[in-house]
Amino acid sequence: MTLRELYHLARSRLWAAGVDAPAYDAAALVQLVFGVDRSALLLHGDREAPPEEQARFLSLLARRENREPLQYILGRWEFMEMPLRTGPGVLCPREETELLCRTAAAALPASPCRGLDLCAGTGAVALGLHRLCPQAAITAVEISPRAAEYAKDNIETFGGGMVQLALGDVLSPATARQFTREPLDFILSNPPYIARGELPGLQPEVQQEPALALDGGEDGLVFYRAILAHWAPGLRPGGLLGVEIGEEQGDAVCRLFAGAGFTCRVEKDFAGLDRVVIGERMFEKSF
Repeated sequence: MTLRELYHLARSRLWAAGVDAPAYDAAALVQLVFGVDRSALLLHGDREAPPEEQARFLSLLARRENREPLQYILGRWEFMEMPLRTGPGVLCPREETELLCRTAAAALPASPCRGLDLCAGTGAVALGLHRLCPQAAITAVEISPRAAEYAKDNIETFGGGMVQLALGDVLSPATARQFTREPLDFILSNPPYIARGELPGLQPEVQQEPALALDGGEDGLVFYRAILAHWAPGLRPGGLLGVEIGEEQGDAVCRLFAGAGFTCRVEKDFAGLDRVVIGERMFEKSF
């Protein structure tokens, strides 16, 4: 088969499988296997695919047809111009998360500062912030050893010596005490925030991501409560706390922030949906 025939085959099969962007995904698989992007496909689409490469392409196509995330199949996904390593066992980096990095960066001082990225996954938040604030020293905390392997590789590639990785449970008060012995300037997190009852209704691709990175407890707010109770007291007065949220969680998370002694505001993403809550620590709060 020619490259063009394989592309059209993939697009047709992915459309039938219910994939959201079958043309994009088909082109991405062609580029991964044959090194030919969409524009080059117009010029070189009549090229015959070697049998081994054709077999590999069809194998990858079957994985995507079964709704495995495209990010996992490609093995890397661009986040803020960084091709981050990703794959099974870690949350896929998403464009919406850039808003957390950019909002925090705009609020941080240009002088050296230090803080945490909780529930780090691939390290996307820590590395995105580092890209915008190279003066910030950041520790990325992740509970999953499997996810941490991806973060380790990404931090070694893009961290510039200013991002460190640590294994730890964000829900554990004892873990929080280990990382908050000295006052912090900021804490950021893209935590699990999907209510447990909603997990079965998620897209097939999302259901193949680790439940550990998705399950926010019965109401989706478990991690926000833990961060405010156990980690936020480690912020200096005026310290910054920023979290990604689900599109309907803005009011609830803001109430939690206010109850813990934080000012807060909600930032909307490019689709006009609530996506980030960010605030400053104003006073001591006893829990």
